[in-house]
Amino acid sequence: MTHVVFDIGNVLVRWDPLAAFADMPRTAVEEMFDAIDFPAWNLANDGGRSRTDAIAAIARTHPQHAARMEEYFDRFHLTIQEPIHGTWQIADRLKQDGRRLFGLTNFSAASWPVALDLHRGLTDLFEDVVVSGVERALKPKPRIYAILCERNGLAPGDCLFIDDRADNVAGARAVGWDAVRFTTPDALERALAERGLL
Repeated sequence: MTHVVFDIGNVLVRWDPLAAFADMPRTAVEEMFDAIDFPAWNLANDGGRSRTDAIAAIARTHPQHAARMEEYFDRFHLTIQEPIHGTWQIADRLKQDGRRLFGLTNFSAASWPVALDLHRGLTDLFEDVVVSGVERALKPKPRIYAILCERNGLAPGDCLFIDDRADNVAGARAVGWDAVRFTTPDALERALAERGLL
């Protein structure tokens, strides 16, 4: 049987980091994010870096942004307000059909509890969720995919991964999983139907 593994951000829950700073002009937030290289900073946090160390890293290179970026953690809930309802409906159908469902996400250890509190259905939906910041292993590196398989007794060839990023999809395929790049719920539904899963 095929087991279905979902990414969380921008697959089940829309993630907009700019929303943490709605009190600032959008262009000013974009300039701040460019200055600190937000994607790299955020990825390091997802890899297991603590909040304290994350802010210290900015303070060393861009001290003028350290105080504001510390607020990002306190306002993180604002960045993940919107569930992607069509994907939730698909996941519910898969679960009702008896599929084993899992989560595999790049998320900081500090922010993951916020997501669970805001979107309580995540706890009920998945049998297990592997979180990069907790495991200190990031997609698309092979180790994080192996953790999920080892922890749950899954064969890689029995796993289908759904993620919005091409590199993470490629990472899953490289370790023997099937994978679908998420764009819209409708496209995902078609991809699953082609595989006989819906």
